[in-house]
Amino acid sequence: MNSNNTQFIQNKDNNTIWLSHIKKTEFNSNDFGIIPTVFNSEAEVGLAMLNELYLTAKSKEGDINIALLGGRGAQELHRLLGELAKTTQQDELLARLNVFTQDALAPMGMNNSLSFVRDFERILGDAFFKKIKSFTPMRTDTNDLESSLIEYLTQLEKLGGLDIFFIGHGPEENQASHLAYIKPFSGAQSHHVAGIIPISSSILEHHISKFKAGGSLVNESDEKECRSAEYILTLGPAAILQAKKVVQSVVDADTAPAKIQTYAKVLHTQLSSNKEEAVLQLNANPGLWIRLHPNTKSFILPNLSL
Repeated sequence: MNSNNTQFIQNKDNNTIWLSHIKKTEFNSNDFGIIPTVFNSEAEVGLAMLNELYLTAKSKEGDINIALLGGRGAQELHRLLGELAKTTQQDELLARLNVFTQDALAPMGMNNSLSFVRDFERILGDAFFKKIKSFTPMRTDTNDLESSLIEYLTQLEKLGGLDIFFIGHGPEENQASHLAYIKPFSGAQSHHVAGIIPISSSILEHHISKFKAGGSLVNESDEKECRSAEYILTLGPAAILQAKKVVQSVVDADTAPAKIQTYAKVLHTQLSSNKEEAVLQLNANPGLWIRLHPNTKSFILPNLSL
């Protein structure tokens, strides 16, 4: 890929490819912390996420750009949106939505039941996708993942970036965590917009188990193809930090109990005021990136035992 012909440049770190804007922004290590909001049920979390979408719709005119969260984290939000799409109640809002995925396993067929796109279609329903303004997934069925990812980023930049980044929290070893699929020690920095990361067996197991726990019907062929995936495509720290609002939901500590410790670590770890030390903290535990966004909501359930 000749990155001179694009607005993005390539950075390689430990077999990981990161894409950045040609003009880098200065790293701001201000730690805003996290104040979690505890809800009694997954349904209440989904409604709170929907209300954040309504608030954004009221506060701006024109298009609304959102990144969908896969897995359990936003399934109740997606069910609510799917039900609304079957009516005419929110047609005006739906027609304003430019919807993006935020991560993917690749290479993998887009029809695989373990792809986020299929899971979104399963829960959101046909009516939702017919009524929204646009849907831009990360392509996983190509031999040129970098070019495909640049096309995706170009569309996101063209539309003005994300108004809401719906994001989760994934457990990693040593009580670390990932956001989107920004892995520990993948070299992610504040100017990295998106990346292509070599996959690990732990991520594949986490991905498959959370899809099954979320109700996806997975056949043997799809699971075999998923287990042969080699890379993770993911939005990077710059996409998180440049989003106008970040809405996090963590609802599945019952099926992923490691999140009890890993979320608590993110909640209670203060980032160093020394930028070089902060960079090391973020590389070891990418879940901490959320602490750097000044407009973050973190919706959780009591099963995180805070």
